[in-house]
Amino acid sequence: MAYLIGIDVGTSGTKTVLFDAEGQALAGVTEEYPLHTPHPGWTEQDPEDWWTATVNSISGVLTKSGVSPGEIRGIGLSGQMHGSVFLDDLNQVVRPAILWNDSRTADACIEITETIGEKRLLELASNPALTGFTAPKAVWLKKHEPENFQRTKKLLLPKDYVRYRLTGEIAMEVSDGAGTLLFNVAQRNWSNEILDALGIPREWMPPIYESTAVCGVITPDVANRTGLKPGTPVVGGGADNACGATGTGVVVEGRVLSSLGTSGVVLAPSKTCQTDPQGRVHTFCHSVPDRWYLMGVVLSAGMSLRWYRDVIADSERTQGEQAGTDPYDVLTALAEQAPIGSEGLLFLPYLTGERTPHKDPYARGGFIGLTIRHQRRHLVRAVLEGITFAMRDSLEIIRSLGVDIKEIRATGGGAKSAFWRQLQADIYGCEIAVIGSDQGPAFGAAIMAGVGTGVYKSIPEACDAIISVVQRTEPNAARVNEYNDYYNIYRSTYPALRETCHALSKKVAV
Repeated sequence: MAYLIGIDVGTSGTKTVLFDAEGQALAGVTEEYPLHTPHPGWTEQDPEDWWTATVNSISGVLTKSGVSPGEIRGIGLSGQMHGSVFLDDLNQVVRPAILWNDSRTADACIEITETIGEKRLLELASNPALTGFTAPKAVWLKKHEPENFQRTKKLLLPKDYVRYRLTGEIAMEVSDGAGTLLFNVAQRNWSNEILDALGIPREWMPPIYESTAVCGVITPDVANRTGLKPGTPVVGGGADNACGATGTGVVVEGRVLSSLGTSGVVLAPSKTCQTDPQGRVHTFCHSVPDRWYLMGVVLSAGMSLRWYRDVIADSERTQGEQAGTDPYDVLTALAEQAPIGSEGLLFLPYLTGERTPHKDPYARGGFIGLTIRHQRRHLVRAVLEGITFAMRDSLEIIRSLGVDIKEIRATGGGAKSAFWRQLQADIYGCEIAVIGSDQGPAFGAAIMAGVGTGVYKSIPEACDAIISVVQRTEPNAARVNEYNDYYNIYRSTYPALRETCHALSKKVAV
């Protein structure tokens, strides 16, 4: 029997899962680690935490599964996009990694746009300069930490740093490279024009591979630490969103991914490198060769619900703990008691700025329409509705670009809750499908490992063979109409509050 491992280096933790060739998860281990916010708008992590979590989770799945290491055909890597790992000439970490949801680089984004030109940047990188991307972090480092900039000799993304520690090889693949803003997305390689314009050495950038290419093998030292067999192949893998799409079978046109995790993602595959002229949604390389995808991102999707749980929902958390129930289940059950629209209450989920469609690091969250009548059930329902309205923003842009949407496949927290699945169907006005596997990007990474090591012929063929829809949720026509009205009101709130958000942000700026 052939077995595969998928490793997902996420924002809250690293998840390692061992699968058989039929796509069944035999064992999974998640190791959590902290997120550091040294200043308002800053988010950082220590790459050593990722590495420790990777070693521990690999050891854990081998122990739990009882599978012989020699039967593991390959390992695939997935990881949070855009995070910057700066390495010195000895490949040691220069400073804590700056993450995808860090918003310190607003001025750097303006500098990049003015240096290259807004139109030319879209032509080359297929995306505008946004605070979460990698290039603005390098520009920020050059200005604010020049000594660290001079020390830097290599620039990696989170999963590729883990690859280096596993194999000793410096490498990156196209789906993560596409999110750096240093990449010619149509040509699937680094853009020398952008690198030269920004003064970023070409030597910093790793060799680029397709997602299914073998980029290294497990070293003897790592084998001793983890229990893996030395020489086990490690493939390119993919960005978490590309892996999430692969793990749900969203690898062909017509299928769309609605992923509700820490961030929210709406993703639609494309046979061509199609770019939104306004840069509201991203265009990245898919992990399928010669395929791309359009993607909108809500920076604080599940993070907004987590914030509500941690800051406001003390009684619900206590209730869940006492009953042995997930606090999120308690919250969604409470939300179900409130009516559609939460009796005139809206929630803006812009807790860390927003990417799609506003491209505004200074956007801020809030409850709009609060009255003395509103209770906790209204508040939590408004949070869930606000997150889903924000996801619909991305869906509407993708629709406006002529993308055919036949089916939306839900994953993450929004797929686990029957209430939230129905909420998505009613707000999107489209059927929501759920697949049998809930292993997320780790599953997609394992599929890529299987293709790279000959277990499967191609990503689409593997997805058709081992992924199936197990549940479908149809929209309710009456609720769709009512939500359309609320959605139109929701869309009007950001323009009305933009200047207020910016003024408040400046008051706490570093």
